[in-house]
Parts: sequence; C-alpha cells; structure tokens
Amino acid sequence: MKKLKKGDKVQVLLGKDRGKSGTIERMLVEKGKVVVLGVNIFKRHVKKQGTLDGGIIEIVKPVDSSNVALICPNCSKPTRVGIKQEGDTKIRVCKKCKKEIK
Repeated sequence: MKKLKKGDKVQVLLGKDRGKSGTIERMLVEKGKVVVLGVNIFKRHVKKQGTLDGGIIEIVKPVDSSNVALICPNCSKPTRVGIKQEGDTKIRVCKKCKKEIK
C-alpha cells in the first residue's frame, strides 16, 4: 500500500474491469483497497428520502490494491514499483524504465 498514492494513474489487472485504467480517488489502508475513478461501478436502487430523489444511482466500489498496477508517467506502461533510498528519503522507482516516479 505504501507504493501507491492518491492521484496515481493505475490499470486494473483482474476482475470484470480488467484492462481499464483510472486515477486513485481514495485509499482504504486498513482494508488494503483503493477506489479508482470509472472502475468497479455498480448500480444501486435507492428509495426517496426527504429531499433526495429516489431511483437508480451508480456507485464506485473499492478494488483490492493487489489487483491494480501503477502506470509509469515516464514510460506509460503498467509496472511494479520499487523503492530506492537516498539518505533519509525514500523514492518510488519504476521497475521497467528505472526512473523516478513523482
């Protein structure tokens, strides 16, 4: 979970949305899941409650973090992330192109 951050562009590796990509909107660290925009969308039937209208709404459900791969901003390929330590700081590194990920 330390290798992915909010705002990273990722690609789904497994499941019904395999091959789709999107940005990480939210991280659920305790559960080891991420919420990716435009991926794992479900429809929910909701009753009218007060001022809120009823009907069918679309909700985005979380995906397990092991089922997504980071898309490297340098080489634009889905890749694993390595960590390189320089002094006291840790830097994320693309395993394919060996460049720093910001």
